[in-house]
Amino acid sequence: MNQRSIVAVAAAAVIVLSGAAGCGRDAGTEKETAKAVSDGKASGDITVWAMGTEGEKLAAFAKAFTAENPDAKVSVTAVPWDAAHQKISGAIAAKQTPDVSMIGTTMQGEFAKTGALDPTPADLFGKDAFFPGAWDTTLVNGTSFGVPWYVETRGIYYRTDLAAKAGFPDGPKTWDDLTAMAKAMQSKAGAKWGLNIQPGKTGSWQSVLPFGWSNGAEIAADGRYTFDTPELTEALKYYQSFFTQKIAPDNLPQGALEPAFVRGEIGAFMSGPWHVGILNEQGGKDFAGKYSVVGMPAGKSSTSFIGGSNIAVFKDAKNRDGAWKFLAWLARPEVQVKWYQAAADLPAVQKAWDDPALSGDKILQVFGTQLKSAKAPPSYPTWEQVSAVFDTEVEKVCVGGEDPAAALRNVQQQASAIGTGA
Repeated sequence: MNQRSIVAVAAAAVIVLSGAAGCGRDAGTEKETAKAVSDGKASGDITVWAMGTEGEKLAAFAKAFTAENPDAKVSVTAVPWDAAHQKISGAIAAKQTPDVSMIGTTMQGEFAKTGALDPTPADLFGKDAFFPGAWDTTLVNGTSFGVPWYVETRGIYYRTDLAAKAGFPDGPKTWDDLTAMAKAMQSKAGAKWGLNIQPGKTGSWQSVLPFGWSNGAEIAADGRYTFDTPELTEALKYYQSFFTQKIAPDNLPQGALEPAFVRGEIGAFMSGPWHVGILNEQGGKDFAGKYSVVGMPAGKSSTSFIGGSNIAVFKDAKNRDGAWKFLAWLARPEVQVKWYQAAADLPAVQKAWDDPALSGDKILQVFGTQLKSAKAPPSYPTWEQVSAVFDTEVEKVCVGGEDPAAALRNVQQQASAIGTGA
């Protein structure tokens, strides 16, 4: 995913819920059965809503689809991410949806709960074609609504020269390694900060939960949220240690990370694949040889967060068959590769990663390997509300020094009061 895409998705994640789960149909808790799609080429007008960079690029890209399906027309409406939630929920309530829309993974449960999304036809899509964590983001009450379109995950970027001086030339492999390397980058390699991670605020759950998952934590079980567990408490305490030990900054100004990393003032940071292009641009032509990326350091496992976007068909679609055929085309491995080349969005389809455009890139392969075990939060309709509570408590822990166990009890109490909405 490119930088614009991730910023857009982050912006979407903080939109205040406007009650879409209470309008339109209610999917209830019953598993739905998908209808088959007709054979043959697509035809008719296929209306699509897409956000951010994807909305800007998809219309031109879809011309290759209409070349294969000359009786079809793809009409794309670009929607700003900050207006997407309200626009989609309003369209559902009015039964005036397009045929197809991008659906942010954290919005999937909420919109599926309305009953407005069409179940994914099993005759067109096999779940094994996609990264498991990505496919799971489409599932609500055991039914898939839509397909993963593109994905992203997180790893640890590190300055190879500073890491070598710190005694970790190949980067950290475990939690202990990450702490030791970050400390030594300060004491032996001259970095001001050994590691940059989010100190709370919007979207920090995407940085904290990988440590929880790597420690064996599950944040949902038996149809309820489960935040106050020993595994997640231990992970949050570990995360907090980078701030209490002054290894990580708790108030880095926006835009300061990349130049500080280039100057060697920050030795390592946690981020996704979009940062490769940013660093190479800011560091100049020789900087690519001065840093590398490793997967998430392991506790009990190495498990990261999987993000990106899904794409779905509405039950009120005027051209349902054409819409699903368009999504099937977008999910072809070769088309996923071409979309990566056009939009810098990483393929959700595993076979696409065999293409030299991705397999030949050492850093991308780190992310590709991480995606095989990456996880997403539960697709509960209330996730965005609950994640905002989690972010607030993380900031109290990292900046204010709150006890991690107490913070997670607060999250659990509020999450239980909010409920899953399922």
